Amino acid sequence: MSHPMLANASHDETAEQLFVRDLQTWLYTEVEPHERKIAEELDPGLGHNDRAEAVYEALHKEPAFIGWSGMRRATQELLWDSVWTCVDRQAEGLDALASEAPELGSLTLAEDFAVPDYLEDAHVHLMPGGYGLDAEGVRQGALMDRGGAVYMLGRNGGFLNDGRGKAVAAHLACCYPDLAPERILELGCGVGSSVVPLAQAYPEAETYAVDVGASVLRYAHARAAHLGAAVHFVQDDAESTRFEDESFDVVFTAAVMHETSPEAIGRILTESHRLLRKGGVAVHLEVPVRYERLDLWSQVIAGIERDYNNEPAWKDATSADYEALMNAAGFEAVKVGFQDAVLGPDMSASKFGDESKGVFLSWFVTSGRK
Repeated sequence: MSHPMLANASHDETAEQLFVRDLQTWLYTEVEPHERKIAEELDPGLGHNDRAEAVYEALHKEPAFIGWSGMRRATQELLWDSVWTCVDRQAEGLDALASEAPELGSLTLAEDFAVPDYLEDAHVHLMPGGYGLDAEGVRQGALMDRGGAVYMLGRNGGFLNDGRGKAVAAHLACCYPDLAPERILELGCGVGSSVVPLAQAYPEAETYAVDVGASVLRYAHARAAHLGAAVHFVQDDAESTRFEDESFDVVFTAAVMHETSPEAIGRILTESHRLLRKGGVAVHLEVPVRYERLDLWSQVIAGIERDYNNEPAWKDATSADYEALMNAAGFEAVKVGFQDAVLGPDMSASKFGDESKGVFLSWFVTSGRK
């Protein structure tokens, strides 16, 4: 399933995009095992205090690693370049389509919005322009949406790329079946792919979503409206929003923490508690790995994501003690574990437990009540 706002790729654009993804797959599946072997040979042993960082530093003296990591970054840049060509070709049409979207929900932009320092000059995931903080039209949102669809290759809900939002909805249904929210808020919504499933799961609720980029939010509003979801999009900072205390029954994030900063993680959890009414629930979803459980090579990969894919908080987000942070923020009955991905129409098949089933099959989730 797709939606009208998704940029359409021509035959040649599709071929180029899939070539880049195949090249990335080859680097990950055929070449990466050799890099892993080199890392294991450099391993100083379990007694080293900064074992993974020591190996990561030593790898930068290995020509094979330098070549592989350089190609890894280059393919990510090529992916965005191929998607940008596709989006730029039809930018005017996408702007027109956004203006023709059904009158559902709302869009509120801020004239004097203060951008968090960690996002001001950051091109997260190497996406040109990042979140398009002052970009015109919907082009930056279209770039983000099409790029995500190509990168995920259907593994996160196909062209809707809504698997994270479905996992949040499944977690609420699984762990808080008594909840009947009247107001829902997503912090850090991007193009709205995760908030739409919540709006659809709770159609009687008033649903809001915030993010930092004007272009991304314009696109998100049009995208949600074309999908029949009435979502109110607001340009705001997830660490300190404009909403009043105790304004919502559900506050959630979906893979946001690793794109912020170590300090922001705690502040977002505290903000989600402030915004909740008594008895409300916060759900914070992240990538399904815990740094301390990773093998040596996977910990090295965390360094690569941090330094070469513009993911500065990757290690911090996957190693944070969320139970302690949630308790410090004031939450009760905190849950920490893994929610199964929703792979079909039956959301009840998604279970919450202690073990991850792997990337795209599970999501790390922490939640709690106020």
